[in-house]
Amino acid sequence: MRLETFIRKSLGMKAHTVVEVEEQAAGGLVAHVERLPGRRLCCGECGRPVSKVAGTRRPERRWQDLALRDQPLWLVYAPYRVWCPTCGLRVERVPWAEKWQRVTQALARAVATLARKLDWASVAAHFQLNWKTVASVVEAAVLWGLAHRRWVPLHVVGIDEVSRRRGQQYLTLVYDLARRGVVWVGKDRDEATLQRFFAWLGRRRARAIHVVCCDMWRPYLAVLREEVPHATVVFDRFHLTQHATAAVDTVRRQMWRQLAEAEKPDFKRTRFLWLKNPANLRREERTRLSGLLQLNAPIVKAYLLKEDLRRFWAYRYSAWAAGHLRQWLWRASHSRLEPFKKLAQTIRTHREGILAWTKLRVTNGALEGMNNKVKAISHRAFGFRTTWTYIANIYHCCAELPLP
Repeated sequence: MRLETFIRKSLGMKAHTVVEVEEQAAGGLVAHVERLPGRRLCCGECGRPVSKVAGTRRPERRWQDLALRDQPLWLVYAPYRVWCPTCGLRVERVPWAEKWQRVTQALARAVATLARKLDWASVAAHFQLNWKTVASVVEAAVLWGLAHRRWVPLHVVGIDEVSRRRGQQYLTLVYDLARRGVVWVGKDRDEATLQRFFAWLGRRRARAIHVVCCDMWRPYLAVLREEVPHATVVFDRFHLTQHATAAVDTVRRQMWRQLAEAEKPDFKRTRFLWLKNPANLRREERTRLSGLLQLNAPIVKAYLLKEDLRRFWAYRYSAWAAGHLRQWLWRASHSRLEPFKKLAQTIRTHREGILAWTKLRVTNGALEGMNNKVKAISHRAFGFRTTWTYIANIYHCCAELPLP
């Protein structure tokens, strides 16, 4: 099979043909494309076949295709102007590339597939493309995937946020916990953001939601009470454990400022001993922590309260869990540790949602893992220029959208 015929068939050309393939001195192949006489072209706006072709043509354009014979391949073609009864005078639609793209559909699909696994700089280097071209291809794939994805009813959803630019900007993520995929991403983390999600979802689809797992962020709770009052709100263990760990760290800092210089060596470089899960400590760390727990210090009381709260999640029966939580609240309220007294008040306010976890066993742990994946992808890509590019990458890697 001639090279020209192979390229024409691989790109699905019917109204066009490859007249010549030229090998460049600097490396790479250039395929020159022309229109077949008598064949109808398509309108670049609506895609409708048209028979009336204007006499003028646009300047030559180049589209990069998948490498051939280990060499880059470009298509060169000067598109015709066509007269469409619906759209008027337009430039023809070429069958091998999407509108405004300068890569073929085959290359675009390969780029989009690889961009789910590698950072965009590596994808650009692999296909010898510009970083902006990779971004354009991924964004186009995301828009197509959002328009063509199959809708699956939402029953159990998770709501959380991720930050970018060191907490200066936030994104709200809505997650299908049953299928472990991102459903919707919105800019900011206020009431208006979550209201945009429910406006997009619609009231009929919202009625299918039975359980919502989120943190105790007030703007989210206000919208949930208004939009899905029938759903059970569950406060997940990850965020509550995070609050308890933050309380321990506050106590540690307060105590450090009050210690005499002679006492400080005992507590120097012990921050992570107090904050980490005991199961994740090394043997020498457990030995040192065991010695520190013999001391009469506020940090010891704070650490024991944190670990006692962790045991709440181990109860299998809601009545036992409620009893344990009631006892913990009393101890925390009488601990004379201000951070834990505040935490106890927060837990009392949201007690119903915390206890709901013992019945439903729903957690945002999968969503937290997805958040970490999103942050890692962002770091590998050397940061995204715009918020939309960041959102598009989240959809592309975490929403399992179909590809064009």
